[in-house]
Amino acid sequence: MASRLAGQVVLITGASSGIGEALAREVARRGGRVVLAARRTERLEALASEVRASGGEAIAAQCDVTRDGDVERAVEQARVAFGRLDIAIANAGFGVTGRVEDLSLDDFRRQLETNVFGALRTVKAALPELKRSRGGVALIGSASGYVAFPTMGAYTMSKFAVRALAETLRGELHAEGVAVTHIAPGFIESEIRRIDNAGQLRDGAPEPVPRWLVMPTKAAARQIMDAIVARRAEAIVTGHAKLGVSLARHAPGLLNAAIARLPRRSRGAGR
Repeated sequence: MASRLAGQVVLITGASSGIGEALAREVARRGGRVVLAARRTERLEALASEVRASGGEAIAAQCDVTRDGDVERAVEQARVAFGRLDIAIANAGFGVTGRVEDLSLDDFRRQLETNVFGALRTVKAALPELKRSRGGVALIGSASGYVAFPTMGAYTMSKFAVRALAETLRGELHAEGVAVTHIAPGFIESEIRRIDNAGQLRDGAPEPVPRWLVMPTKAAARQIMDAIVARRAEAIVTGHAKLGVSLARHAPGLLNAAIARLPRRSRGAGR
């Protein structure tokens, strides 16, 4: 039985590591053609070569989602290379941590510029092609888009905004045949928890989350792509994320009481 993704063209931002890298491999495994977009060109080229060596199709597009015009150029590269774009996955992001009173306004601006405006740039750049193909857009949010933890205010603000953007777009694009999928992961194997507030990777920094709580990226990518291909409105990935979101929806008082008792250095619920 042929994959429903076979032959489709998928743009992934933040494709050089973590969830984005795993999504690229999963798309290629299902027969999709991949446009890899991120800042670290050497990683993208290596991943594109790996996909092509395994019989897939992939191109690398250097792209910084915080710069106007970069995502548009990546979409144009997809159009030139493959003639179309069927799915855009706005995955690029990182997490700023710290108490609200201790963070600067620039810390918040940096967080929102990548996680919110980066997703918005991706949507706006891809929409003309997605309308033509009646394709889909996926926004990688977080369980932190439902659950607010101490010291995670900037990141949580950004992911609440991503969820709001997804819900808004779903209503706006339904009549034009473009599906919108919001993805809310919990803790997924990723570099994100080793990236500092300036967006720089801290090589050798320990994983702050217990290993048993972290889902492998390969497993997460399968669940995410299942949701996108099925054109589902939302997928909550990992058991602890499902629990947190369920409590936020149905027992917010109980959730708030539990959060108030957490250690002050909690890393929150997302990605």
